[in-house]
Amino acid sequence: MTQTPWFVGIAVSKAQLDIALRPEGRFAVPNDETGRARVIARLQALPVALIVLEATGGLELPLTGALVAAGLPVVVANPRQVRDFAKATGTLAKTDSLDAQILAHFADVIRPVPRPLPDAQMHALAALLARRRQLVEMLTAETNRLGSASSPIRKRVRAHIAWLERELAHTNTELSEAIRQSPVWRETDDLLQRVPGVGPVLTSTLLANLPELGTLTHKQIAALVGVAPLNRDSGTLRGKRTVWGGRAHVRATLYMAALVAARCNPVICRFYQRLCAAGKAKKVALTACMRKLLTILNAMVKHRTRWGPQEIVCS
Repeated sequence: MTQTPWFVGIAVSKAQLDIALRPEGRFAVPNDETGRARVIARLQALPVALIVLEATGGLELPLTGALVAAGLPVVVANPRQVRDFAKATGTLAKTDSLDAQILAHFADVIRPVPRPLPDAQMHALAALLARRRQLVEMLTAETNRLGSASSPIRKRVRAHIAWLERELAHTNTELSEAIRQSPVWRETDDLLQRVPGVGPVLTSTLLANLPELGTLTHKQIAALVGVAPLNRDSGTLRGKRTVWGGRAHVRATLYMAALVAARCNPVICRFYQRLCAAGKAKKVALTACMRKLLTILNAMVKHRTRWGPQEIVCS
């Protein structure tokens, strides 16, 4: 007799794990080593088809790693996608217990495909990148604050700015060292930085936050990052194409790279000027440059091709 597949949703909070099972069952355990061991022992006794968790800013990582190590199929879902699913099913209330049930229902209906999860080295690189973003944001805020600060405060703000600059330089050094310690990352970093407009911030962001680079088609990678125009048509109405969703950190860094490439990269520069000459708004043209630059980088990694505009085949 074929066993009924079970789908599991786990809502992760700092203190507790709420677990919902489909077709039936619910339980909760503390979010610690003992609690995670109890979850794994219970799930290993069932014919589990899929386990879905939400990305919760890192709280889900210990449990996800433990489940993967135990050989259980796990997907870390985008919270926005899960929330949209909850609204579509008429569930507007939000508690940890309800979240777990929604995640189990989401796993059963949507059945997202499990993908290889980042290893410890990838997590470390992503953590360094996140810290760099925080330092840049704090440095910008303090620099803006310095102009309106009163005399007694200005000295402290300057001291904090100097400390943030030192921390940022130290973090940049750690990022470079982390990439250089991995032969695969080092090769990819050297390959991509040959492209005019591409620097260490973009390459480290792609390595940590876009590991799919080089494994997908140009359309798939553009949609994943959120630079593919989406249709808004209905009947005879042809709506304005817009880009949204995707990986915000990658998109923000890619925007700055495209801004530079539109001036110093001959391929992107000509493309940008052609779009502007055709009447496209500058921001629309720049978004198209982001997509073209990403497509070129994806093709280079896929085919291990060095920068040479005549040699890049975008696929």
